[in-house]
Amino acid sequence: MIIITAPVHDILIETLHKNGLDFEYIPTANYQILFEKIETATGIVVATQINIDQKILDRANQLKWIARLGSGMEHIDTVYAESKNIRCISSPEGNSNAVAEHALGMLLNLVRNINKSAAEIKEMKWVRNENRGTELSGKVAGIIGYGNTGAQFAKILSALGMTVLAYDKYKKGFERNLIKEASVAEIAEMADVVSFHLPYNAETNHFGDKDFFSSLKKRPIIINTSRGKIVDTEALIDALQQKQIRTVALDVMENENLKALSEKQHDQLVWLSAQDNVLLTPHIAGYTFEAAYKMSKILLEKLGIY
Repeated sequence: MIIITAPVHDILIETLHKNGLDFEYIPTANYQILFEKIETATGIVVATQINIDQKILDRANQLKWIARLGSGMEHIDTVYAESKNIRCISSPEGNSNAVAEHALGMLLNLVRNINKSAAEIKEMKWVRNENRGTELSGKVAGIIGYGNTGAQFAKILSALGMTVLAYDKYKKGFERNLIKEASVAEIAEMADVVSFHLPYNAETNHFGDKDFFSSLKKRPIIINTSRGKIVDTEALIDALQQKQIRTVALDVMENENLKALSEKQHDQLVWLSAQDNVLLTPHIAGYTFEAAYKMSKILLEKLGIY
């Protein structure tokens, strides 16, 4: 029995049918539902809404694999799962282009004052000089995390004529043409744009902190389309107020459950939303029709089912 706990593209359902595999599709499943059904599961497809912890894994007597739809495995205790010979896979290749295109859209929006000027026209204001834009060609971008998404964003930015400085603690030898390997210090010194593409874990928690923002030399644009907790929101706001950074684009927040915000988180979101030089979107960078197809297809391929 395969349990699918998140919305998936039809190709996944159709392929399981075609191969005569037994499955249950529960796209709105929560922790309790999965806990009750996990005993008979041989495989599960998950997104981010359910934490796959030791309690669930201890109950999963027949589980052979966990397939993560998308990227980021922080919701799965992969170490414990693998100690029980449970294979853990993900499909970050599937939405890397979607995220990269969204990051580009946010960046272009900010450097060309698109949202700001469009809102002014709705107020019957025709403002040109104050909305004069900045071109990306010839500028320097800093990519922190050169995985699937970071590499795809770097490719897009280099095609626009930007020099890309890319840092990845665990990868080397990827420098080519306008994409250069760099240290965090070099990015902090030279980048006009800094974009985070890191997985979330204890090592990357609040990578963008007060010290990081204080080290920036060119008042860059900050983009985060990875995970909210990569950036310390308090430090980010302080950096904006101290003019250490120019503008901010966030597709992710430290707490994305707006019904469960602390008073401090609520006030931070209200403040950020009111700034002309801040652009916020609700974790939709990887949400495209094409990415939905590719992520499901990649999972099937990795499982040897497609």
